[in-house]
Amino acid sequence: MNNNVVAVSLFSGAGGLDIASKLAGVPVISSTDFDSDCIETLKLNDLYFGDTTIIPGDLHTIDSSIFKNVVKEKANDAKFIVIGGAPCQPFSKAGYWVGNQSRRGINDPRANLVNEYLRVVTDLEPDGFVFENVESLLHPTHKIIVEKFIEIIEEAGYSYKIIKANALDYGVSQKRKRIFIIGTKGTFKSDIPEKTHGAPDKIDGTSLRPYVNVGDAIRGFDGDEFFEPYEVVDGGTYAADLKEVPPGMNYKALTAWAGYPNPKFVADKRFWNFLLKLSPDLPSWTITAQPGPWVGPFHWDNRRLRVPEAAAIQSFPTGYKFHGSRRSIQKQIGNAVPPLMGKSMITFLKESLI
Repeated sequence: MNNNVVAVSLFSGAGGLDIASKLAGVPVISSTDFDSDCIETLKLNDLYFGDTTIIPGDLHTIDSSIFKNVVKEKANDAKFIVIGGAPCQPFSKAGYWVGNQSRRGINDPRANLVNEYLRVVTDLEPDGFVFENVESLLHPTHKIIVEKFIEIIEEAGYSYKIIKANALDYGVSQKRKRIFIIGTKGTFKSDIPEKTHGAPDKIDGTSLRPYVNVGDAIRGFDGDEFFEPYEVVDGGTYAADLKEVPPGMNYKALTAWAGYPNPKFVADKRFWNFLLKLSPDLPSWTITAQPGPWVGPFHWDNRRLRVPEAAAIQSFPTGYKFHGSRRSIQKQIGNAVPPLMGKSMITFLKESLI
C-alpha cells in the first residue's frame, strides 16, 4: 500500500470516521469494534474496507502487537495515525480518574475504554491521532479527564489541538456538536480545520457554502421502494398530534405558549425532541442512537425516518450498507462520526504530517 499517510481505526462502529479518513486520502489499514453487527457492516462495504484488516473484538483483549503487525505489513514506511472515539459513558464520573498514578492515567474499569485508546497510541507511537467525543467532555465537571488525557499525550511527544466542532460547518445536514482532540508529532499548519459551510446570512464575501438543508440531503428516498414498516406511526398514541405539528417545530406548537386552541401539552414539560418534526428547508437536528417511540426528528410527511435518510443526514455515502435489525442500524448510524465532519479533522491532521 503506497500512501503518504495511513490510519489505524479504533472503536470503528459502522465506519463513519473510517470513511472520513478515506475521503481525506488516508486509507484505513485496520478497523476494529466489539459489536458484531458493526463488524458485518464494515464487511458489507468493500468499496471502503476491501483492503482493510477488520479485527473483531473488545479492545481490552486486543494486544497492541496486533496493530503493530498490521502497520508493519501494510504501511510500507508511510506515516500512520490512530483514529477513533471511545464511547462517552466513561466521562460521566470524572472522579474515577483522580489519584491514578499510572502512566496511562486510568485504572477504573468504568473508564478504561479511553485508557485502551491511549494504550494503543502510546504503544504504537503513531505520527498523529484523532480522538472524537461528546461536547460535554469539556464541561468543568470533566476537567480532570481532559487534563489527564493531555498530560499523557504530551509526555508521549505530541502537540495537540482541542477542536469544538458542529457538523453543520462541514457540509453535514445536521446540528451535531462534538469535540476532537487532534495530536501530531509534526507541526500544525493552521489553528483550526477549515470549515466548508456557514449560515446563509453570514457567508457573503466568503468561500463558504450555505448549510445543507435536510430536504436536499435526503431527496430521492421518499419512493415506495424505500418503505419500511418501522416508519409508520398511524394508530400510535401521538400519531394525530404529530400530524398537527408544523414542519420545523415540536410538541410546543400544540401548547398555550404557541397560542394553540385547546392546548394538548404544557410547554417545557417534555423533552425538546418530543414530536420534533423536520423542515425540508432547514438542517436536521441530531440523529440519535436510541430514540424513544415519539422522539424525533420525524419526517415532515408524518413518519419516522428511513434508514437511507438517517444515513444521508449523517453524510454516509449513498448506497452504504448496514447489517442488523432496524434498532441496531439506528444505533450504528446515531453513534457514528459524520464522515464529512471527520474528513475535515483528518485532513487538518494530515496537513501537519506532510
